[in-house]
Amino acid sequence: MTLMILGACAFVSLIVGIAMEGWPKGAHDGLGIVASILLVVFVTATSDYRQSLQFRDLEKEKKKITIQVTRNACRQKMSIYDLLPGDIVHLNIGDQVPADGLFVSGYSVLIDESSLTGECEPVMVNAENPFMLSGTKLQDGSCKMMVTTVGMRTQWGKLMATLSEGGDDETPLQVKLNGVATIIGKVGLFFAVVTFAVLVQGLFSSKLQEGTIWSWSGDEALQMLEFFAVAVTIVVVAVPEGLPLAVTLSLAFAMKKMMNDKALVRHLAACETMGSATSICSDKTGTLTTNHMTVVKSCICMGVKEVGNNNKASFCSEIPESTVKLLLQSIFTNTGGEIVINKSGKREILGTPTETALLEFGLSLGGDSQAERQASKIVKVEPFNSTKKRMGVVLELPEGGLRAHTKGASEIVLAGCDKVINSDGEVIPLDEESINHLNDTINQFANEALRTLCLAYMELENGFSPHNAIPVSGYTCIGIVGIKDPVRPGVKESVATCRSAGITVRMVTGDNINTAKAIARECGILTDDGIAIEGPDFREKSQEELLTLIPKIQVMARSSPMDKHTLVKHLRTNEVVAVTGDGTNDAPALHEADIGLAMGIAGTEVAKESADVIILDDNFSTIVTVAKWGRSVYINIQKFVQFQLTVNVVALIVNFSSACLTGSAPLTAVQLLWVNMIMDTLGALALATEPPTDELMKRSPVGKKGNFISNVMWRNILGQSLYQFMVIWYLQTKGKAIFNLNGPDSDLILNTLIFNSFVFCQVFNEISSRNMEEIDVFKGILDNYVFVAVLSCTAVFQVIIVEFLGTFANTTPLTFSQWFLSVFIGFIGMPFAAALKMIPV
Repeated sequence: MTLMILGACAFVSLIVGIAMEGWPKGAHDGLGIVASILLVVFVTATSDYRQSLQFRDLEKEKKKITIQVTRNACRQKMSIYDLLPGDIVHLNIGDQVPADGLFVSGYSVLIDESSLTGECEPVMVNAENPFMLSGTKLQDGSCKMMVTTVGMRTQWGKLMATLSEGGDDETPLQVKLNGVATIIGKVGLFFAVVTFAVLVQGLFSSKLQEGTIWSWSGDEALQMLEFFAVAVTIVVVAVPEGLPLAVTLSLAFAMKKMMNDKALVRHLAACETMGSATSICSDKTGTLTTNHMTVVKSCICMGVKEVGNNNKASFCSEIPESTVKLLLQSIFTNTGGEIVINKSGKREILGTPTETALLEFGLSLGGDSQAERQASKIVKVEPFNSTKKRMGVVLELPEGGLRAHTKGASEIVLAGCDKVINSDGEVIPLDEESINHLNDTINQFANEALRTLCLAYMELENGFSPHNAIPVSGYTCIGIVGIKDPVRPGVKESVATCRSAGITVRMVTGDNINTAKAIARECGILTDDGIAIEGPDFREKSQEELLTLIPKIQVMARSSPMDKHTLVKHLRTNEVVAVTGDGTNDAPALHEADIGLAMGIAGTEVAKESADVIILDDNFSTIVTVAKWGRSVYINIQKFVQFQLTVNVVALIVNFSSACLTGSAPLTAVQLLWVNMIMDTLGALALATEPPTDELMKRSPVGKKGNFISNVMWRNILGQSLYQFMVIWYLQTKGKAIFNLNGPDSDLILNTLIFNSFVFCQVFNEISSRNMEEIDVFKGILDNYVFVAVLSCTAVFQVIIVEFLGTFANTTPLTFSQWFLSVFIGFIGMPFAAALKMIPV
């Protein structure tokens, strides 16, 4: 709006000026304002366009989803964009259906079609109802689907064609800053009206004294127009339209850099929110650990054995052959993984890291996956479920009869066993001594930070129907395996960084409590005064108990998705909480959290859609990097606001006081527009793109209740404003005497000096604003080439404006000594700013 009013001013100025003084002399003022408006619009538009290109790239990145596909009899991973009709897609719980297709084979498939139909009731898909639609999600089960339609021809594509995706809503910081901008704008409007009134009153008073109130010359009309332009420009300078730009620039810059650091930001607000995080609830597997698992210990036939590459033969020789057969049948049939031959002809194991570890173990024992699968017919499959913490399969044996295999969390599966295989390969009742031995083994494995799984089987009656659930009790225990998942390199250091940054790290896992505690201690999460609790115990606590317990919880083991959700909900009352998740069942917690962090490699599409940030390398250290960038965004915007408010205060007071006391404004409309350009667009570009430093992670987080404009900022703003105002006011009152300025051009030279000094005050104040508390503001300045480029451009343009564009900008060329003094006045602002930083607040 203000630019449009200035445009109208420029139009009237051109008409009156050309009518009075002819072309081109009379057009200088009007063209000067037009050029300034075009410059502001051009730079802002270019900046906005570059951001939109960045967001477009990020949108493409968001939609990159890889899936497992069989094409030309070869199973492989590929992007959903490379799918073709006829491909066979392998889908599991939590996956999004990537194209329209037909169900080929699978078990217990429930599809959530709410994204298409709005119906929340899941649909059962099977041979009788084989239609699967793009955009829907697998709520349960696993299946193979043949692709029939891709791209915009799918049902989802047709729906998307009728919609236009909206951009990001304003972030909380943008909303907060818009409020600040509105208040400053109103103050500026008040000052502008008063300034205009004072200037006009001065002109009317002189005309009254001369008795020429009814006769107006063209020059006087132009003077009135200049008064109006100055008033409008005060509003332009006062309205900090650079604030939203600075936020967008800073967030977009951070998003781009975080992408390089393996973090994809899905929602802009997450950048700044992450900077305020006080608590991180992290998964264990794949985030704190490498997610590359191997079986290293086992307890088969009641005997504990190390599993190493060099003792596989002796391992098999110590176990009865009948038990080895049962073990291999359990591993190769009761699995969500698959062993395939890839394009290069090499064997490849596909599936979750746990499944991969077990299949590798089976192969090392001499097992044949294909032979085991072909030897018996699969009657029913119940895929792994984080609520049941087990999975099962029912087989029809070649010699007749049905057998069920189950595997899962050791304590849960063992609780469903009443028999065990002994060292002779015989099935014997599970007595108290055997149970204690197995439980001790589980605890021993867990204390060594091993994930434990129990494998069991049972013979079923012939009356079993595929419509019945697989039994949960009456099993015979085959054995327990201990799977090693090493802690990721750098995790311990990252947790220590979080602690020094005032961020509490909590581990939430489905693992046994002893495994969880061992890993948590290794990572530095569990301290002497922290609490480790199991999900079932947590659920039994009353609200009052939870209030005192939750702040002390550092580890939650055997947790269900709702335990995680409850923990996050309670923490959010006083803290800013970030949560990691990779499964469909993590979606409630990811939604509930202030920042949802989904794992890009292990995460399901449902988890990714529920998240604000996708951690592309599933690494906890990347989460710390996101927190550092979040803090950087917040601090950078604070720096910019401090810089801009200083310019606002000085420009307003100088023009207002000068208009009131001398009847003229030292800074013209064109000059103020240039200053506006420096502090809005260029200032935002320079200060909003400062990279984060390690120092950011040594201070406490802002949290929920922190004030955006801090006491430190107020100290710097008011102190620097006072210095600039005093200097400019001194130049205005004593400048002519100091420089021996006489003659008709003395006012023009003095006003040019004031304008030049004012601009260089802003240039050096921009450097001082790089750090709001530290005196050394040059540290790392050359690393930020954007900052150096902006400062250099500002200085070069200032020389051009003063020396060569005088007719447009109402300036005149200055002598070397006058240039030196202008720059020196600006430079003195830096030691003054350093002295201010010593004042405690």
